[in-house]
Amino acid sequence: MASPLGVQLYTVRDALAADRDGVLARIAGIGYTTVEPFNPTDDPEGFRRVADDLGLTVSGAHAIQLLHGETGPVFEAVATLGTDLAILPAGIPEEDFTTPDGLARAADLLNGLAEQAAGHGLRLGYHNHWWEVEPVVDGRHAIEGLVELLAPEVVLELDTYWAAVGGADVPALLGRLGERVVALHVKDGPAVRDEPHVAVGSGVMPVPEVLAAAPGAQRIVELDSCATDLFDALADSRDYLVGLGAA
Repeated sequence: MASPLGVQLYTVRDALAADRDGVLARIAGIGYTTVEPFNPTDDPEGFRRVADDLGLTVSGAHAIQLLHGETGPVFEAVATLGTDLAILPAGIPEEDFTTPDGLARAADLLNGLAEQAAGHGLRLGYHNHWWEVEPVVDGRHAIEGLVELLAPEVVLELDTYWAAVGGADVPALLGRLGERVVALHVKDGPAVRDEPHVAVGSGVMPVPEVLAAAPGAQRIVELDSCATDLFDALADSRDYLVGLGAA
């Protein structure tokens, strides 16, 4: 069964800051049915009301705020949004992904947050960039070594584009990570750093193979940057993914 297609709202962060409700309405109008916020503590009750009115669900929430102060209010805000998945999107020192000791520190942090999340009825996820993939530690991508140290409760949201930038064969990596991966950031572009992203299906990413390697994972479209209109790129991305049978 195809997964509902979502949008990571960081894609439209500037427009969102100016007109949250209007942006959510445009996303729903394009045909997306789920969204992934990146600032769950910013009026979660109001966000939930608008999303509900538009028929949008929240698949998960990026919560870098977990590293900045008390975690309880952050987890409570995530739950208020209507999701059980709080995702740490960054914040672990990049150098921790270059040594076994560093991986152990990263795992300890994530395992501790997962235990706290469970106390609020939530799951804890981690979202990668290239720096968890590019380093090779003990003969494999650092993220693979990290996974072996994680409690079973910690899940992954694999950013497929950044994994490719980090040098991974993304479908093969997904095969090795298995059911630990519950969500994918589906992105496209030239697969190099510091270049604009493009609508999914118009770059170099092997999108059909990536999706086939994680058939049960939530699909979330994101463009960190874009040289064209972001809403057009979101619409084109959805059209492409629907054409693949991904929604």
